Amino acid sequence: MNAPKLITSLTNDRIKAIRALEMRKVRKETGLFVAEGTSLLVTAREHGFVPETLIYQTGTATSGIARGLVRHALDAGSEVLEVSEAVLAKLASKDNPQTLLGVFRQRFIEPPAPAKVGEGTWLALEEIRDPGNLGTIVRTADAAGCAGVILVGTTCDPYAIEAIRATMGSIFAVPLVKMDQQAFVALARAWPGDVIGTHLAAREDFRKVGYKDPVLLLMGGEGPGLSSGAAASCTTLVKIPMAGELDSLNLAIATALMLYQIRGPHLKL
Repeated sequence: MNAPKLITSLTNDRIKAIRALEMRKVRKETGLFVAEGTSLLVTAREHGFVPETLIYQTGTATSGIARGLVRHALDAGSEVLEVSEAVLAKLASKDNPQTLLGVFRQRFIEPPAPAKVGEGTWLALEEIRDPGNLGTIVRTADAAGCAGVILVGTTCDPYAIEAIRATMGSIFAVPLVKMDQQAFVALARAWPGDVIGTHLAAREDFRKVGYKDPVLLLMGGEGPGLSSGAAASCTTLVKIPMAGELDSLNLAIATALMLYQIRGPHLKL
């Protein structure tokens, strides 16, 4: 029968291996990531994610939701570690310590097939570099009912702890796709609906465009914006008007404006 394993040593090999997931290289090699906190773990369970390992602090999972999460992990055959406060402090984020965390397997899906994409909205992010922005955008894509998020080219890691935290659990709800530039351009050119890009040189006001489903929204990375190749693959380039001195918005804010403009007719209170 599966049962928790007690660990109190800071030098335990399993603890070292889990802590090593702070590094992108290790996350890439193992295909694993860490999510912290009861709320995220509940969301993971609701979306069918089973932890490879569940870690909880001694004395904190005797009742309520935490106890249910531990039981769920045990019943699923997951490794469950009961650890001392000192050990958990070594594993958890220093600025927001939690008493419960899980190690999960990363999940990427195949790119959407243009012939089968339906009428949803897909969001593509080209060369995004800030994990906080990425996590916020994934959360917004979830709220707006996007079909998925496509990461194009060299991007930051959506499974970095900063990104995971910013998603507030949406990392478990929103399908993620990875594509190189060439493959994405081919997808965009075959897309059956509108391919919309934001661009400083655009002449169309994003609020005055009629968006034809299925929409593929393409946002450029922080700073450089869309590459010339990606911009050329769009059917329409739009611009968000601004009255101040700056010529651009934070990427997460700009993406939210675009998504809610496109998805507005599909969203009801």
